[in-house]
Amino acid sequence: MNAPKFDEGRLMQVLVAPIVSEKATMVAEKSNAVTFKVLQGATKHEIKAAVELLFKVEVKGVSVVNTKGKTKRFGKTVGRRDNVRKAYVLLKEGQELNLSGEAA
Repeated sequence: MNAPKFDEGRLMQVLVAPIVSEKATMVAEKSNAVTFKVLQGATKHEIKAAVELLFKVEVKGVSVVNTKGKTKRFGKTVGRRDNVRKAYVLLKEGQELNLSGEAA
């Protein structure tokens, strides 16, 4: 099975930011998965290729969640949070990804 070829410039933009929260940390400890905020139009294959390219790790699988933005009030005005697409990237056994910035 041939791996699809992706534009390297596009792959550099697919991962927007890592998500560092209590839930993301628990998932990381429990199932060796890392959570990222990704572009709305990103596919699972693009996310996998981007993580492997940027962090030099092997990816076992990718799960994607679309979260709709909430409507919130700010005093008199009504605002809306952005829609977010999150990717849970499962790493293969023995692979590790350190996002805390500490020297290993």
